[in-house]
Amino acid sequence: MDTTSWRTIQFRVRYGETDQMGVVYHANYLNWFEWGRTELIREAGFSYRQVEERGVLLPVTDASLTYKRPARYDDVVEVRTWIDQFSTVRLVFAYEIHRPEDGTLLVTGQTSHVFTDPNLRPVRLDRQLPELYERLRAEYERGGKRLRAAHLEDRA
Repeated sequence: MDTTSWRTIQFRVRYGETDQMGVVYHANYLNWFEWGRTELIREAGFSYRQVEERGVLLPVTDASLTYKRPARYDDVVEVRTWIDQFSTVRLVFAYEIHRPEDGTLLVTGQTSHVFTDPNLRPVRLDRQLPELYERLRAEYERGGKRLRAAHLEDRA
């Protein structure tokens, strides 16, 4: 897979993120997904704070995870994030979590979001915050659209 198609963050698993067996507690992967999408938006030129200050929220409407292998205490993990689907009113982020030391795929997942105003009424991002819309659309073109096409090719 082309590494320019996603955004990455790397960090070391902390003790408090694990259970008694030293395995990452399952809910922590959702926190890592949030970290990944926050950094993707930041790399697109906006912080979440700036987006919210401009009157746009991005609530999660659906989340899914598939566990392949466990991450353990003190592992270095890499979260790969890209925009898998994108429109004026919603988007889907996709994620893979890997252990870069050996290349093991640990978790895959997606979160679906809708753009809303502070009262949680849907808004069109292209009208409410056109600069962010253009940057996220470019991010989708750069990554998600290409990854989706490659995935469909692999299935054929």
